[in-house]
Amino acid sequence: MCIRDRFIGLRYTRAKRRNHFISFISLSSMVGIALGITALITVISVMNGFQEEVRGRILAMTPHATINRWNGVVDDWRAVRDWALEDSRVLGGAPYIRGEAMLNHGALVSGALVQGILPPEEKRVSDIDGKMIQGALDDLRPGEFGIILGKELANSLGVMVGDKVTVITPQASVTPAGILPRLKRFDVVGLFKAGMYEYDRGLALIHVDDAAKLFQYPDGAVNGVRLKLRDLFVAPRLSREFAGKLPETFTARDWTQDHATYFRAVQIEKTAMFVILTLIVAVAAFNIVSMLVMVVTDKQADIAILRTLGLTPLGVMGIFIVQGIAIGLIGTLLGLIGGVALAKNVDVVVPFIERVFSIKILAPDIYLISDIPSKVQWGDVATIGLVAFGLATLATLYPAWRAARTQPAEALRYE
Repeated sequence: MCIRDRFIGLRYTRAKRRNHFISFISLSSMVGIALGITALITVISVMNGFQEEVRGRILAMTPHATINRWNGVVDDWRAVRDWALEDSRVLGGAPYIRGEAMLNHGALVSGALVQGILPPEEKRVSDIDGKMIQGALDDLRPGEFGIILGKELANSLGVMVGDKVTVITPQASVTPAGILPRLKRFDVVGLFKAGMYEYDRGLALIHVDDAAKLFQYPDGAVNGVRLKLRDLFVAPRLSREFAGKLPETFTARDWTQDHATYFRAVQIEKTAMFVILTLIVAVAAFNIVSMLVMVVTDKQADIAILRTLGLTPLGVMGIFIVQGIAIGLIGTLLGLIGGVALAKNVDVVVPFIERVFSIKILAPDIYLISDIPSKVQWGDVATIGLVAFGLATLATLYPAWRAARTQPAEALRYE
């Protein structure tokens, strides 16, 4: 494509005084592409922010990886933990015992997941110590049968620190009076608030030694070892490597398997939003088709004269492709700048809108996250820019091809 073709194409982006409507369509196409890209970048960035925020809250309570045995009992957890720590990618390991139980206080009963932990080790694999609102993990001491409850679980039972709750396990005890469920009184020594209703409403923590007695585990036995990694995104690969190295009776899982349904749903939603909003960009991009068709019709005589002066059909195509690409490029650049600027300032724009209209977009008493987070991923920005520019370029092909087929004699017949 020569300089002449580029010059003529750029000159045609500004219609003559009698055809301001064509200039208006060009401008609306640019604005449409820019607004579509801005919306797409902002929505995808907000979804990235939500995903990271929720993932952080989940992983504050969930290990990056877990080593278990098929029978659910690991006899020598320290040997397993020490073996895992030999890998430089592992930061820490802690034992756990987990079981379902009923918690009772007065006339109130609630089901819960009771998890036995070793407080000094647990601090190395989770952030639960930072989620405490009353008490501390160190208040769980072996033999004292203390229990830490999620804030919502404590509210449902009507208890606070210093009260007692009765833990009822599915395991039965054989007594002279018959087979009775196992009961044990625990003192509430702390409350935590993880920010995830699943944990705040359904999780209770006790010391691992007390959990072994409660669920009748042999001395020193646990369910498995929880691991924290330097990079949480290597967890799937690391768990597969550990599963291949460990004896056949052991298994290794990672956080993506434990929450696969949630993260798969988020990814599907993100993909669906990308497709839907890309269609908005496509509509704006294909406005270029109608604009260029009108320009081709308006410039029939000019095209015919250029053809008689020796311009090839390929040169004619180049003129109109340059015109469409110029519109698409300007709209794409404006959209990228606007989208990145808006996505990086969502924390300023949203509170401003809430103040102006006296509304709360995400009510804290309803939604898990009351503030709208945003994270710009430059890979997404590049993909959006390339897709938008590609659609704009594609939209130029048919009008340019139609212009190239113009016959000079036919075009000049009625001039």
